[in-house]
Amino acid sequence: MHKKLLIAVLALCSQAAISQTTIIRNPEIAQMISEISSDSLEHHVRSLASFNSRHTLSTDEKDGMPAAQRYVLSKFNHFAKQSGGRMTAEIEKFTIPADNRRITADSPGANVIATLKGTDPADTRIFILSAHMDSRNKDVMDAVGAAPGANDDGSGTAAVIELARIMASHEFSATIMFVAFTGEEQGLKGATYLADKAKSEEWNLAAVLNNDIVGNSSSSETLIKDNLKMRVFSETIPAAETEQEGNIRRYTNADNDSKSRQLARYIKEQGERYVDQFEVKLIYRADRFLRGGDQTPFARNAFTAVRMSEMNENFIHQHENVRVEDGIHYGDLPEYMDFEYLRKVSAVNLASLASLANSPDQPQEVKIDVRGLSNKSTLLWEAPEIGKAKGYYVLMRETSSPMWEQKFWTTDTSLTLPYSKDNYFFAVQSVSESGAESLPVFPTPLSR
Repeated sequence: MHKKLLIAVLALCSQAAISQTTIIRNPEIAQMISEISSDSLEHHVRSLASFNSRHTLSTDEKDGMPAAQRYVLSKFNHFAKQSGGRMTAEIEKFTIPADNRRITADSPGANVIATLKGTDPADTRIFILSAHMDSRNKDVMDAVGAAPGANDDGSGTAAVIELARIMASHEFSATIMFVAFTGEEQGLKGATYLADKAKSEEWNLAAVLNNDIVGNSSSSETLIKDNLKMRVFSETIPAAETEQEGNIRRYTNADNDSKSRQLARYIKEQGERYVDQFEVKLIYRADRFLRGGDQTPFARNAFTAVRMSEMNENFIHQHENVRVEDGIHYGDLPEYMDFEYLRKVSAVNLASLASLANSPDQPQEVKIDVRGLSNKSTLLWEAPEIGKAKGYYVLMRETSSPMWEQKFWTTDTSLTLPYSKDNYFFAVQSVSESGAESLPVFPTPLSR
């Protein structure tokens, strides 16, 4: 009896040992994350909220959008001094055409952008970290009434500013752009301008991480309080999918494997690797139900883009005039934010962005061999065009799993696994000498 019990206990211990996961953190990324300050984030939010209104159509040079833009620019220029000349900043002005909706006449617009140039001249990739700095009150057309916009989206803008501060003094192979959009509340105007520019100028825009409403941890109505989770929204079927791409997607059952969905999975893995006691929730929507954000114009232009957002929104403090009504305090003020929560969301962004910007490019021509019936799966690919890969991970998951479950290491450009392609999905990612992993690539069939 005792012998049988001992054998059972040993078996359980053995299973537990096998199921353990080793977490390997890049020391430089871990150090950068430790430098993110909730006090610094709060300072930026309060500074942004102190302007009377950051409405896109505000023209008040002292207390409106122009003054807020100069504030963000001044921070970017200050951080640029620590970059060894690699960071530059500007207010990029453009004209917002009238749309007979929220822009009644052609109006001036501007995005505030800091560009941290990559250290590898051959690396043409660009990664964008973004948020929108414009605010609104209940009437979206009110350009003069008080609209502090602390959480929507002073929180995201503060995260962009804080990460620019920390990352400016570090080196990355690829270029990183830190962008504060205007015009989001008026119809995604600033993001549309930049996405269209990136497409027309053929930027090698590898990914867009958009942060919108990321600084609150308590909900209205349901009264949930939770600072342990955030959401990442990613499109299922790409907005810019071609007919041929749609045919391949249906043929390979890749409905849950868009490029943006791969980015979302990557953010979850990296974020949870570096941020303790924090969960990144994958939301299988391009944005909240029937709503949108600044990632949308990039997706429409076939770029990989996701939206980062808090887990539980509080609509008493969103799109509301500042007031007290029936004893309830309305308005988007800093007092109703959770800056430690904002620090965690900022850390998820930094972990993902830093790893991406120092990774090799994705492997090229990733294929899965379907030239014959087999219970094994063979994947083949070519080396990345940008950066040097020390090796590759072939990723595998069950068809019902939201995340990649196993990683198989190889230094070759092909791998055969004793798992049937009928039962599993696969992908391949490049890995640098330092261990930085590229975004995964879902394979297309090799039929002849």
